[in-house]
Amino acid sequence: MTRASPSRPSAPPKTAGPGRPKDPEKRAAILEAAKQLFLRQGFAGTSVEQIAAAAGVSKLTVYSHFGDKDALFVEAVKAKCVAQMPDEAFERPGRDIRASLQAIAEKFHALVSSEDAVALQRVLMTDGRDNPKLCQLFWDAGPARISANLTRFLQEAVDAGLLDIPDTALAAEQFLCLLKGTVNMQVLLPGLCVMHGHDAATHVRNVVDLFVRAYGRRDGAR
Repeated sequence: MTRASPSRPSAPPKTAGPGRPKDPEKRAAILEAAKQLFLRQGFAGTSVEQIAAAAGVSKLTVYSHFGDKDALFVEAVKAKCVAQMPDEAFERPGRDIRASLQAIAEKFHALVSSEDAVALQRVLMTDGRDNPKLCQLFWDAGPARISANLTRFLQEAVDAGLLDIPDTALAAEQFLCLLKGTVNMQVLLPGLCVMHGHDAATHVRNVVDLFVRAYGRRDGAR
């Protein structure tokens, strides 16, 4: 008589991997709700609970996607900047450096002149006094990224013999400051009649012309 083999314990049922895939639609809804509330109520006046309610999700879902309110603020700023100035805007310059700079300038001016950007600057002027970290978060998520991309773009233009710039980081700062001009300060002050001299398109074109005259190759190449 043969001995029956001992029965093997059945394998445990398979379980799903750690964490469920994050829903991109919920993430987008949270970002949009956060952006609207931050601009309307300020950073300090907006809670994660309010953002969750406006997005139609749970507070736990907000934390699952973004971790905390600081990270959510950073992502909201980054999303706005990337939407209007994606990395593709700083692709390797073409032979017509003036046209390449014009395209970047138009996107940047549209970004800093937008209602959302102006409202965000006002939030930072108010909430930033009590929360300096907020200003650093904004700077790293928005302006620092744009400045770094433009610096890289200008260096590529120098390497290609299209521009003659001894300090591309400084030149990037100059270009962006010229584009903002005095109008950026005026829009923050209620009641002022804001004008670009002629119009925004003329202002941007004049800045690009000035920049190319300052940093264009002296051998006549443009």
